[in-house]
Amino acid sequence: MLEKTYEPAAVESRIYDAWLEAKAFAAGAGAKPGAETFTIVIPPPNVTGSLHIGHALNNTIQDILIRFNRMLKKDVLWQPGTDHAGIATQMIVERQLAERQMNRRDMGRDKFIERVWEWKAESGGTIMHQLKRLGASADFSRERFTMGQNGAPDDQMVRAVTKVFVELHNRGLIYRAKRLVNWHPGLETAISDLEVENIEVKGHMWHLRYPLADGVTYEFPTKDEDGNVIGTETRDYIIVATTRPETMLGDVAVAVHPDDERYQALVGKFVELPLVGRLIPIVADEYADPTLGTGAVKITPAHDFNDFEVGVRAGVDPINVFTTRGAIIDAEFIPAKYRGLDRFEARKVIVADLTALAEDNPTRGLDHIEDKKIMVPHDEKSKLVVIEPFLTDQWWVKADVLAEPALKSVREGRTKFVPQQYENTYFAWLENIKPWCISRQLWWGHQIPAWYGFGTDEAIGAFSLDVEPHAFVAASEKYAAEQAVAHYGADVIVVANRAAAVALWTAALQKGEKLTTLPIWRDEDVLDTWFSSALWPFSTLGWPDETEELKRYYPTDVLVTGFDIIFFWVARMMMMGLEFLSEEPFHTVYMHALVRDEKGQKMSKTKGNVIDPLKLVDEYGADATRFTLAAMAAQGRDLKLAIGRVEGYRNFVTKLWNAARFLEMNECRRVAGYDPKTNKLPLNRWIAGSTVRALAAVRQGIEDYKFNEAANNAYDFVWGTFCDWYVEFAKPVFNGEDETAKAETRATAAWALDQILIMLHPMMPFVTEELWAETGKFGETRSDLLILTEWPSHQGLEDLAADAELAWLIDVISNVRSVRAEMNVPAGAKLQLVVTGAGEETLRRLVAGTSLITRLARLEEISPQNQVPGESAQFVVGEATFALPLAGVIDLETEKGRLEKEVTKLDAEVAQIDKKLGNEQFVSKAPEEVIEEQKARRETAIDRRERILEALKRLS
Repeated sequence: MLEKTYEPAAVESRIYDAWLEAKAFAAGAGAKPGAETFTIVIPPPNVTGSLHIGHALNNTIQDILIRFNRMLKKDVLWQPGTDHAGIATQMIVERQLAERQMNRRDMGRDKFIERVWEWKAESGGTIMHQLKRLGASADFSRERFTMGQNGAPDDQMVRAVTKVFVELHNRGLIYRAKRLVNWHPGLETAISDLEVENIEVKGHMWHLRYPLADGVTYEFPTKDEDGNVIGTETRDYIIVATTRPETMLGDVAVAVHPDDERYQALVGKFVELPLVGRLIPIVADEYADPTLGTGAVKITPAHDFNDFEVGVRAGVDPINVFTTRGAIIDAEFIPAKYRGLDRFEARKVIVADLTALAEDNPTRGLDHIEDKKIMVPHDEKSKLVVIEPFLTDQWWVKADVLAEPALKSVREGRTKFVPQQYENTYFAWLENIKPWCISRQLWWGHQIPAWYGFGTDEAIGAFSLDVEPHAFVAASEKYAAEQAVAHYGADVIVVANRAAAVALWTAALQKGEKLTTLPIWRDEDVLDTWFSSALWPFSTLGWPDETEELKRYYPTDVLVTGFDIIFFWVARMMMMGLEFLSEEPFHTVYMHALVRDEKGQKMSKTKGNVIDPLKLVDEYGADATRFTLAAMAAQGRDLKLAIGRVEGYRNFVTKLWNAARFLEMNECRRVAGYDPKTNKLPLNRWIAGSTVRALAAVRQGIEDYKFNEAANNAYDFVWGTFCDWYVEFAKPVFNGEDETAKAETRATAAWALDQILIMLHPMMPFVTEELWAETGKFGETRSDLLILTEWPSHQGLEDLAADAELAWLIDVISNVRSVRAEMNVPAGAKLQLVVTGAGEETLRRLVAGTSLITRLARLEEISPQNQVPGESAQFVVGEATFALPLAGVIDLETEKGRLEKEVTKLDAEVAQIDKKLGNEQFVSKAPEEVIEEQKARRETAIDRRERILEALKRLS
């Protein structure tokens, strides 16, 4: 006997263990012989991460697809795993070391990496366990990690990354160059654009006067308050503006627009850099906008991405003024007082010195300070560290070359985006792609397979620290050494790092000796985390080995991911899959939207509106949480998640459970050999056809990636059709004397419940599996778990006559209920239903359905008459007019007045909202969530107004 109430906490872990014990998640579990494959690779969450609402949505959608295709008896693989999250993981372990007054540099690289692996074994991968709480049916026996099992060179995942790097280098697609990167001064590493967040802050624009060299002067136009030119003044300086005065130490030019008449005569001249005294040229470049400020721009190529490009075009060499920690470097060309100062401390000192300079000479130094809100790049995680554009030697990928086949695949339709609009984002990224910086100055990650050495072929005993060392890219230390021997014509020895190599050379030179065994050392940098995750669709299947899994499951089918990593991950997987396997890694990319709070605001800890999915699971159960996310997952539309929705779908779980209990109490058991085609009762023929239509609608929704439609079709059928109508209509049969009708209805109800459990299982796996097991204890024996049960394919169950019969009955009852609700008819009032103009078929239906209509619509009697009585509410079904005499039950005039007043009130509300939405100032300034709230209020008001007008129409 089913428990009175369904308690998710008591069921979910037991059900999950049963699935694991049955190996139901294993690749190919339950598949038919020779079945086609269906593969999804999980977007690998960070090993440091924990489940947030975005993960919950992403993995719910994947699990719906996986469970559904498994029930289609395909050979299904859902490949799970985690990403090593280079920066985040290293930060955690370094923080733990700091608490013990330790640091990684004192430990050394090997010991530090050992400590990270220990942390990963003890605390990493929490999110995988949390996904299990959500019901994820991934093949966890195949769980992969982007760093492999131990990071050893012979590990398959490490070999995959190494092979890709070496081969791309050999093809000329990976190279080493000095370019600008986003630099994290706290971590002392380059970081990706995704790890940078531009934050608006209250800042300043410092306007500085740079004096012209060699006594050069020019005429600068003067303007009145309205901006009209009223004359000229002779100047021997040029004004530039900056939000980062400390970078002026690295200025190499001043740029003006080539068409700016004010400065044309100055192009090719020089200015003297204040406080430094270095002469720098004035260059012409279209980057300088004549309409902004003075139209003159200071150029600091080593510390600004736009300036770097100007510097390349102007042929001026960049000058770096920062250390890796963001302090001013110790160099002769920098005034001694600034050397070693932190960048922000240096800013204060430099501004003070520029102010003092202006006081001594009004044509020099600081001109004025402008208060201004500016966008400042910060570390995306902490939001505290300001990121610097920084010039360093890094490894780069020629992403534009790899992008061409990836662009072609989408343009030619071999890979499609759902919704299609995201193709535009994909195209925008790839059509304007820049070289990809793949090196990181960390220790945790895939170490770059490159070794370096000093020396030349001609003079083995000579070397210079000012000369770039030669790089030997190879799959292993052995092959790198062989390359070095061939290059130098001498034996080599591998040392720990560059410093060790320099020490060997220095010692030899001091002794006047030549080295016959040359030192080489491995690059200490590691690869960008996105490099290894770009290989995920095939590295997880065993590549570079020719595994059976690779042959069978690549390419995968669908990638489910968020729009924010189209470039960082999706595009790069496309590039690598096409480059190394000559085939797209997936045919469909489903982009899920963002989960916001119920007001449409983005969730953040600062706002305090973050919803923890695990708390939802604890309070409402995994099924209600999953179904909520599925029901709201409309393509291309952000989800506004309200706790009330989750509560509502918990009630849906309860409704299903109670319906199953009711059927159990009425002995509705599965009957061997039952065939719904043999049903005689219109009620049972109708529910059989309705069930098949619902199954088809749910299937279509999932196959079209319209998960909200799949969920809502299932909800409407189960609650609205099956529970509210079929079960109610079946009660008189269960309580009646007709044993044949009773047996047919019991068998039909049990069969329909089975189909309901199947259609709901991909979205609500736990309660459906529990009911499948419980209802299988009686009647025909179950052959398998629900998770491994085949999705049914029913034919020939449509019955138009039965559909019409029951639709008419539902229509009549629904109309009576609507009248009662809209007219405030007391719940206990028993009404008379008068029918006029009824034909023979309607009269037959009235006779057959009288008991159901009177009971479910709370009527005293149904009376066919020749004319409609006065003071009644009317509705039409078919050819007949139905009237509910309300005289003496309610005051019709008062009720009519109440409804008319409500219409007037709703009209005013809609007009007020329209006025707001028509106000350009309001629309431009109001937050997006406020606009959406107003639109939703308008829609609700209009819907309510239509229903009230329909009620008034019935009274007329």
